Amino acid sequence: MMLLAKAALGIGGTLAAAGAYTFHQGLLRIDVDEYRAGGSHVHMWVPAAAVPMAMHLVPAKNMRCATARAHDALSLVRAIAKELQKYPDADFVEVVDHENHVRMRTHDGKLQIDVDAPDENVHILCPLSTIEDVTTQLEDRAPAA
Repeated sequence: MMLLAKAALGIGGTLAAAGAYTFHQGLLRIDVDEYRAGGSHVHMWVPAAAVPMAMHLVPAKNMRCATARAHDALSLVRAIAKELQKYPDADFVEVVDHENHVRMRTHDGKLQIDVDAPDENVHILCPLSTIEDVTTQLEDRAPAA
C-alpha cells in the first residue's frame, strides 16, 4: 500500500511540474467570430510554451523554407517583441470609426490585438516572450548566408 502511495505521489508531482512548465508563459488566445451566413467561430486557447516546443516537430525542409521567407523581418520582430516587454501595459494603436474599432496594445506582458467590425470580431492575445522565443528559434534555424 505504501509503494502505491509513493508511486501516486511521484506521478502526481511529475504532472504538476509538467503543467507548471507548460503554462509558465501563459496562454495564446485566438478568438474569431464571423457574423454572416456560414461564418466561422474559432476559439483557440493554447499554452504559449507549446508553440516553441511544437516548432521542433516541424520538418527541417519546411523550417528552412519558412525562415528563408521571413528572414528579412525576423530580427525586426524579435527586437520589437523585446522592446515591447519594457511597456507591459501600453496602448499603441486605436482606430475608431462609425462601425469599426481596432486596438493594439500590450497588457500584462502580452500583445493584444482586438478588431471589432459589424461582420466579424477578432481577438488575439499572445505573450511577448513567446514571440521572442519563436523568432529566436527561426533565426537559429535559418540557412547560412
